[in-house]
Formats: sequence, structure tokens, C-alpha cells
Amino acid sequence: MAAAGGLTAAQPAKAQIVLKSAYGEASLAGPAKARGAVVWSHGRSVDSEDSEAPTPLYMKALRDAGWDVYRLDRMRVSDTLPNSSRALAGYSEALKAKGYRRVALTGQSFGAFISLIAAGQTNAIDSVIATAPAAFGNFTEAFDSYRENAAQLWPILREVRRARVMMFFFHGDDFDPGGRAEPARNILSQRGLNSLIVDQPSLLTGHGAANTGLFVRRFGSCIVRFAEEPPTPADPPCDESWGRSPSAEMLQAAALPANASGSAKGNDATAALRPYMGMWYGSYINGREVALSVEKAEGDAVYADYVLGAGMEADQPSERVRRRGRVENGELVFDEKGRNILRYRMRPDGRVAASWLDKDGHGRLDTVLRRVN
Repeated sequence: MAAAGGLTAAQPAKAQIVLKSAYGEASLAGPAKARGAVVWSHGRSVDSEDSEAPTPLYMKALRDAGWDVYRLDRMRVSDTLPNSSRALAGYSEALKAKGYRRVALTGQSFGAFISLIAAGQTNAIDSVIATAPAAFGNFTEAFDSYRENAAQLWPILREVRRARVMMFFFHGDDFDPGGRAEPARNILSQRGLNSLIVDQPSLLTGHGAANTGLFVRRFGSCIVRFAEEPPTPADPPCDESWGRSPSAEMLQAAALPANASGSAKGNDATAALRPYMGMWYGSYINGREVALSVEKAEGDAVYADYVLGAGMEADQPSERVRRRGRVENGELVFDEKGRNILRYRMRPDGRVAASWLDKDGHGRLDTVLRRVN
């Protein structure tokens, strides 16, 4: 079956497994210019075609670093571990034969499993980045088999030929039986393979955590480094500090000094508002920083500046808007007509639970803000 750039791979009869450019043929620099070729493999659903799933945001970090980015699209009718891994291994060999100096595989869930299996079938693969590997269901719908997501992972890792392996396991992943990080490290270490296992990184939860903007903000650079070269002790920390303190761009957007105290202004705050006075900071799972600067109260009205950092796309600049709200049952609420709703609630630990709700009821973002000192 023909694929991107004329590549073909041996495939089972009537298979529908296609390699194509993730961002269009015009995005490909070719083997002579690209830093390498990377192939992303999507997951597998029992009730939908995951080949329609968007390429995750972190793949843009590889594209922007000079990699040619492909994706392996597979129709469910032919998408089995043997079929898909064999096709992926064949495509990897074809990419290497075409002249790419590096071939990396990335995959989510079922796609992570087939990427690791393919790395045990050919020497053409230099690295694998596997996020939330799973192929045997989840706790809720496949309780009798979901533990195989661990049991079947071990023999697969023992078969990896030469590729270095990076894996991410997430807290709250219904497909993860738990306790997979340390055995994975031990197996790969015993094999003499370079590896980097990231186990339950903070604030990234659920099976699809790798598809978020927050994931690429924190781990995009590390993934690029790992795809290009084996890790060394001199490497910077894999988990970027993004979102833990305001970036320079965020401080500029908020027009606040880097040492903003966040203390109450004047004596106009009511007793209920006083705990909220000052500057609060955090980040959303979509990869945008957020800040709330609560300045004053006039009667029952509360005034604050809401600042949203730049998004992952070029058409998502930073924003700053003035909001008028109130304190209601101890909660700070901004729900002006025709505007998105903001709700804040003090937590026992002194932080603020924050929610953004789309004015039309079509979306919600939750996070936790801390006072900027």
C-alpha cells in the first residue's frame, strides 16, 4: 500500500495501515535535511476509528526541532498487535533505507505497545517514546484483562533490540494497573538500553494526559533531546519548571513586577474578600498560564484583572481583562452577562481552587492557584 513519500511496507492482506505525513507533505524536509523521521501511532478504540484522532501537541516540538513527522493510521479491521507492529517495523526500515539518520517512534496507549513491539523486530529504530502504554482494556470495562497492560509489557521490553526507551505513566490512568515504572527501569537497565521512565508527573492525570498542552510545555524539550541523543547526567531536568512560577511573558502581560507581594490593597476589602486579595498564579491543562489579581471591593462588587498566558497556537496571544464579581457563600464569582464564568474557592492549604466555565456551557477548566510572593 502506498504511503507518504512513496514508502511501502509489507502488510497482511486487505490491511488498512498507512504511513502519512502528520502535517502535510509540504512540511517534510526530506532525509538529507531533517534531523530524523518520527512516527506517531494513535490508540485503539472499540467504538470509533482512532485514525481520526488529532496528532498530539507535543509532536509539534519535534517538527519545530527539524524532524519530519509522520503518523501511522490504522483502521480497526486490521489493527492488531501483530499486524500493526509488523507494518510499523517495515515502515521504519523503509525510512532508514530512504536515508534518515534517525528513526524514532512515538505512540499513545495501543500505539505505545505497537511501537515497543516494532522496536523488537528491527534494528532500524533508534528510540521509542511511549505514553500511557495499554492494549488490554481498562479497570472499568475490562477488569479481567487490564492487568495484562503490565504483565505483557515486560516480555515486550525484553525483546527491544537497540532502541532507547522513554515511557510515561500517569496518575489516575484507568488503563494502568500501577507499579510499572520500576520493573520497566530494571528490565531496560539489565538489557543495557538507555531509558528514561517518567512516573506519575504532577498535575498530569488520566490516560490522555500526553495529549495536553501542559504535557508539551513541561516535557516537549526533554522528548526532543531523548529522540536525538541518549540521556546524560549533564542533561537539564526532564520535567520543565513551566507553570510553577510566572514566565517572563506572563509577568509582562500582567504588568506586574517579578516580586509582586500579593498583599491586600487599602481597607476596602470586606472580611469575606480579604483572603482573596492579591495576585494568584497557576496554569491550565491546555498549556496556558493564568493569573488573577484581586484589587479592591466597592460595596458588594469585587474588581480583579484576569490574565491568560499565550496558548500553544500562534493565534492564541496572551489576554488581560477587567472583571467585576462578588463574594457568594465564601466563593469569589465573576459571571457578568455574556462573558465566561470564573469561580474561585479558598482551600484549607491556603491555595485557591479555580474554575473557568464557558459562557455557553460547552467547556470547563479547573486548576489550583497559589499566591505570588
